[in-house]
Amino acid sequence: MKIISKTFKLLTVFLLVLGVTGCSDDDDNNGGGTQSTTVDEIIDDNPNLSILEEALELTDLDDVLEQTGPYTVFAPTNAAFVALLGSNPAWNTLSDIPTATLNSVLLNHVIVGNNIPAQALIDAGSGYETTASPGPAANTNLSLYYNVVAGTVEINGGSDVTGGADVTTADLTATNGTVHIVDAVIALPTIATFATTNDALSSLVAALQLADSGTPTVNWINTVSGTENENLAPFTVFAPTNDAFASLLLELDDTGNTELADLDPDLVNSVLTYHVVTSANVQSSGLGALNGVIPTLGGNLDLDGTTITDANGRESEILAPSLVDIQATNGVVHAIDVVILPPQ
Repeated sequence: MKIISKTFKLLTVFLLVLGVTGCSDDDDNNGGGTQSTTVDEIIDDNPNLSILEEALELTDLDDVLEQTGPYTVFAPTNAAFVALLGSNPAWNTLSDIPTATLNSVLLNHVIVGNNIPAQALIDAGSGYETTASPGPAANTNLSLYYNVVAGTVEINGGSDVTGGADVTTADLTATNGTVHIVDAVIALPTIATFATTNDALSSLVAALQLADSGTPTVNWINTVSGTENENLAPFTVFAPTNDAFASLLLELDDTGNTELADLDPDLVNSVLTYHVVTSANVQSSGLGALNGVIPTLGGNLDLDGTTITDANGRESEILAPSLVDIQATNGVVHAIDVVILPPQ
């Protein structure tokens, strides 16, 4: 995703204004920070975060994190940044990373206006937060997915997944927010990131893979990963949950003997085309502007509020507010509770 310097400057002003008007939390410090320091000072004082501090200074975000906030910052260690630099032969130092790219990546680790202790994430179990990193459309910001495995908070799938990270030290509490140290630099997420890291969407991933094994309209996995068909992005994806796919299989075979893998790949491909809108990043607040019609890759669908009706009269509900506006670099995802079918 390319972000021009003007956009960066405007975003920085936005963060500064938000910082001035925000309020700070006074959570207890369970990880070694003190109540007399800001988020940036906590980072600056930690020798294991010195490369992060250098990156913040290169992008002038260190000044932003001195403001009132509150901010929740996922802070990659020095080892995490060394791994990032090693991932690209052209990057020997932070200065080799395009400033706009570095800025976007850093902001993808910052949540503005919300001071989130680790216990809140653990209690929730999983969910999405909105980062300060700009999305592909105006007034959008990238999402961040978290889940908890054996007491460890994982970000975008955890450090076992490319582009994900684990929280290794939590709750360094500052006067203007909280710092959680993570063991990897969190990559800018694609639609594939959120489909593959949320277990509730694993059947959708399986459907994409199955469709790719036939004669797909597009190479689905590569397309949602952002490596093909960039000219069709951004996408708006209506993503059926696992329960939606399970219900579809029973609808097709009430004996319960049919599995997703038993379906014809080209049929699955046809089904998927009715779940994707190309060249449009339509967040839930913009659904009304569609005037009751969703122009998917497969054909038009009727929309009434958050209810989608396909050509067969079957209704799918957009699962607001918890599973909508999942914003990636190449589009936005809204989960739905019923699989949309082509005309029968």
